[in-house]
Formats: sequence, structure tokens, C-alpha cells
Amino acid sequence: MNKKCYAIIVAGGSGERFGGDTPKQFCDINGKPVLWYAAEPFLRLSFDVEIIIVLPAKYIEYWKELCHSENIDFRHRVVQGGITRFHSVKNALKFIDDQNSIVAVHDGVRPLITVEFLESLFINAEEKGAVIPVIKPADSMRSVEGSLSCNVDRSKFVFVQTPQIFLAEVLINAYRQAYLPEFTDDATVVQRAGNEIFLAEGLARNIKITKHEDIEIAKSLISVSS
Repeated sequence: MNKKCYAIIVAGGSGERFGGDTPKQFCDINGKPVLWYAAEPFLRLSFDVEIIIVLPAKYIEYWKELCHSENIDFRHRVVQGGITRFHSVKNALKFIDDQNSIVAVHDGVRPLITVEFLESLFINAEEKGAVIPVIKPADSMRSVEGSLSCNVDRSKFVFVQTPQIFLAEVLINAYRQAYLPEFTDDATVVQRAGNEIFLAEGLARNIKITKHEDIEIAKSLISVSS
């Protein structure tokens, strides 16, 4: 990799839960929190990546204490999140000190990425400037409006994953825009600023932890691959 690289790990703007008292990003998977698994593959790349973890203000000390108690020891910066994901990423971008770099933005509740997957995305982003991983839907899809629904052509749709990876200059310039509710991910922000988004093949195992069952799936997959 010819450019400096960063990874912004966005760990829940509100510390959202799915039952119990533990936010999803801190749930235990085989002795480590979900957030650790989301960040750790970036440490094993063939090039150095500076890691920035974005957390809700009320969980920053919790994370520090968790790192101490669980012997989680890797170099990273912790940044306070904002009122939306857009504002959280914008806060983190203040700490990108090299506009000639590459920046990955990753969900802190996607713990199943692989080194090979990351390497290919970074290489693509260095060449193309704005790359996001996507997967094709396997199930039939329907469009719903009120009580009515109709079948849609699933070949015209893809599911979007993270990390989404960009040249820093492209991403930073895009985040100079005023916030819009439609900015649900970084690709939307970057495209709205007039940039082309390139699609890369996603990773089937790169699930987002949204339900309790997802934790059990993640535990099984990590156990098999370890």
C-alpha cells in the first residue's frame, strides 16, 4: 500500500442494545467484545492502519475499563460520537492528518471480516477512490406499500456492507456537506458530493450484529475459523 491508511470503527451512536444491559458492541464472543473483533483484522494487514474508535460519550470510560480488564492492548484513538452516524464519522475525520491517505469506515458491530477481504478493498480503493462491499440478495423480494405488496426484480438490488473505503480527500470533502436524513452510510454522503461509488464483492459472513441470534452465529463462525 503506497498511502497511509486509517480505519474508523463506528461503535453505535446510542449504545443500542437488543435486550439486557450490554450494548451490542460490547457483547462477549468467546472472551472478547464484538468491538474488538471488528477492529482486530485491521491490525493483521500487510500494511499499517491507524485505528480510530468512535463511541458514545457515556461508554468511553467503559471501553477503557474493558480494555484493561480483558487485556485488550492495541494502539488506537477513541473519539466521542455525535447525534447521528454522520456526525460520528465527521468527528473522527478531524483526526485524519493526511489527506493523501485512505480511510476505511467500519461498523463496530460487524465482527466477522477477514484480512483477505480487507486487503482487497484497500487495494481497490487506492485505485478507484470510493469502494463499498455489496452482496446480492438470495431471497425473493417484495415492495410493500401499506397493505399492498408486489414482487420486485432482485437482480436490481444489492445489500451494502462495511467497511466502506475512500481516498481521504474524497471522504473529507464529502463530509463538509450539511447533514441530510438520507445520509445512512458513507457512500450516500460521498455520492451526494458528486463522486462515483464502485461496488466490490462483499463477504457472506460479514453479518451485522442486530439480534441476539447473531451473537450465537458469530461465536460459531469464529470458533470454526480459529
